[in-house]
Amino acid sequence: MSSVADPATVLVIEDDANLNAALAATLKSAGYRPVRARTAAEGLRWFAHYAPDLVLLDLGLPDRDGLGVIRDIRARGATPIIILSARDSEAVKVEALDLGADDYVQKPFGVDELLARLRAGLRHGVQIRGSQPMVATGDLEIDMGRRQVTRAGVNVKLSPKEYDLLCELAVSLGRPVSHRHLLSVVWGSERADIQYLRVYMAQLRQKLGHQALQSVPGVGYLLVGS
Repeated sequence: MSSVADPATVLVIEDDANLNAALAATLKSAGYRPVRARTAAEGLRWFAHYAPDLVLLDLGLPDRDGLGVIRDIRARGATPIIILSARDSEAVKVEALDLGADDYVQKPFGVDELLARLRAGLRHGVQIRGSQPMVATGDLEIDMGRRQVTRAGVNVKLSPKEYDLLCELAVSLGRPVSHRHLLSVVWGSERADIQYLRVYMAQLRQKLGHQALQSVPGVGYLLVGS
């Protein structure tokens, strides 16, 4: 039997020890795999070692300005970068985004907002890396670049949450994705009511066909690969 999809790896580069630990705990409880660094040098070392799915980056690092870290990460690829910074200067925000950061979250920030930005960043990362931008199985096609789903050539209208659920399953085509991971990524908390997930999955199965989506007892759901 296929294994459950691995959690996304998020590299946290933040020099404040308390905030670094709090971010790691939040990410872990939300179903992600956090990797922690407190300096630019350590962050780039772990970036090369772990190849994370997304980077949370503080600009005020002790050994180097975070803007330089953006340049180095961008030189190595298109991994999504979300800036976490107390700097509120519009010029700094523009520079960070121009250098290749995907988002800018100003401190202090709310956990729900951060997790929502992180989910968006991960979805965007799947698209820009070309990691299965088009997934086809049976008569179903999912175009992640265009956010378009078709069944037998006919467009299927999905709600935002239905689409997000389908994308999570499509990225792990043929492998079960756990209830916990789906709740964490789509609703922002693994403690969200699982009944929400069941309702949305029932709606998806009606729209896409029961043969395309399967429930894996005690685990979660999978999108069947053809």
